[in-house]
Amino acid sequence: MAEKEMRNFALRDKDGNEIGVFTGKAPRQAALKAANRGITDIRLRERGTKKLHLFTGERVQVDKPKGAPAWMPAKIWKPKVKKVGIENLEKPKSPGEKVVVVKRSRK
Repeated sequence: MAEKEMRNFALRDKDGNEIGVFTGKAPRQAALKAANRGITDIRLRERGTKKLHLFTGERVQVDKPKGAPAWMPAKIWKPKVKKVGIENLEKPKSPGEKVVVVKRSRK
C-alpha cells in the first residue's frame, strides 16, 4: 500500500489570520494537535487547496493508560475533536457571470 504523506494545515483565528501550522496525514490529526494546546475553535486551512476544515475541540484530564511508563503522571491530558464541516474559500460565481470556453483547432 502507498503510504500517505504528511500535509500542512494552517490554523486560522476568527479574523482569518493564520496563527500557526500543524502537520498531519489527515485534518483530524492536525486538529488533535491544536486541541492539545487548548484551542477550542479550530479552523484549519489545508495548504495548497482552498479547503477550510472546521472542528470543535477540548482537552480533558484522564487517568494514565495501563502499561504506561513509571515516570508518567497519574493524570494526563487527552484531546478530543469533532468535525463541524468544510468550507470552500473560493467565492462562488454569481448567477449572472458566465464562463466562456474557447476551443482552438490546430492547423
